[in-house]
Amino acid sequence: MRRKPASSPAPTPRSSGSTRPAADAKRAPTLAALRADIDRLDKELVALLNRRAEIATQIGHVKERQGLEVWSPAREEEVLAKALTLSRGPLPAETLRVIFRELMSGSRALQRTLRVACLGPKYSYSHLAAVAKFGSAVEHVPVGSIAAVFEEVNRRHVQFGLVPLENSTDGRIADTLDMFTRLPNLKIRAEVRLRVHHYLLGKGEWGNIRRVYSKAQALSQCRHWLGKNLPEAQLVEVVSTTAAAELAQRDDTGAAIASRAAGEAYGLNNLAENIEDQTNNLTRFAVIAEQSEGRTGRDKTTLMVRLAHEAGALVQAIDPFKKNGVNLTWIESFPTSDSSPNGDPTYLFFIDVEGHAEDDPVKRALDSLRKRAERLEVLGSYPKGESVEG
Repeated sequence: MRRKPASSPAPTPRSSGSTRPAADAKRAPTLAALRADIDRLDKELVALLNRRAEIATQIGHVKERQGLEVWSPAREEEVLAKALTLSRGPLPAETLRVIFRELMSGSRALQRTLRVACLGPKYSYSHLAAVAKFGSAVEHVPVGSIAAVFEEVNRRHVQFGLVPLENSTDGRIADTLDMFTRLPNLKIRAEVRLRVHHYLLGKGEWGNIRRVYSKAQALSQCRHWLGKNLPEAQLVEVVSTTAAAELAQRDDTGAAIASRAAGEAYGLNNLAENIEDQTNNLTRFAVIAEQSEGRTGRDKTTLMVRLAHEAGALVQAIDPFKKNGVNLTWIESFPTSDSSPNGDPTYLFFIDVEGHAEDDPVKRALDSLRKRAERLEVLGSYPKGESVEG
């Protein structure tokens, strides 16, 4: 029996010269189609944002009936943390933070416009820190000194004040600590950890700079850079970095050390950026108010303590924190106007501890400290702040 020959495979058609992949069968979306998608999403976003604002307004009415404050830093930090956790990109975390900050700020303003006092005019670092914490939909009240910020809050001209507490380069801010000794009834309600970037701003060329204007602290934070790059320039201290930008605008051979926002506002050229000597140049600001914040589970507490002028007093004072497992994260000595019996200066100590004053371990440590201290003031318990860009 004869077998049938095996069938040959069908011949492969010759290529006509076109090698488009199969994916090209489904054409890439056109610019018009993509823009249509954006328009549709924008419509949905606007509706959702307004719906969110309506609910926020209802929450404001509930708070008013219950006698609660409009602004809750603990709740806003919680909202921000959840939003950042939910995001899978591609938007950067800092962009999302700004979007939600302004969303919450605008929603708050529908309930009540808050007034916030801060040092210096618009575009100063204190102003940027205030915007970072409260957003733009508040009334920012610039004043001329740290003492004036405290007085504005104490006299109830504003609901909140924002003052610098310490800098990673220069350490404590003495004027702020001094005002806490005078007005300890005001409490720290929140903190802002602002990453401060300094810019050299001017109208002319780098080689023509003869004077550099800025606030004393900014000049200090850039002193090594200035010594290396502008050794012949005269350093001129002024009241604020914003004032420095204003002076540089009028001086063809002058430059300012200020924020990028100040440079943009005054039409100055960015001659050099990030000129701070420490790459992690961070200023911690305190939001002051009439009362502290409630517990959040991730808090810190600031104390002001006066101790007997004797050997071992500080060691004995901080020992209860060790025994109760409470971590100390900051301690500063500060001279008072009083003197000890032998004429030596006396000191107050400013101390940060982890935890809320109502947490049991902190409460036990504070009870022990009260028995050993000549004076103890709890300056506030508040949520730990995340570092944000200035």
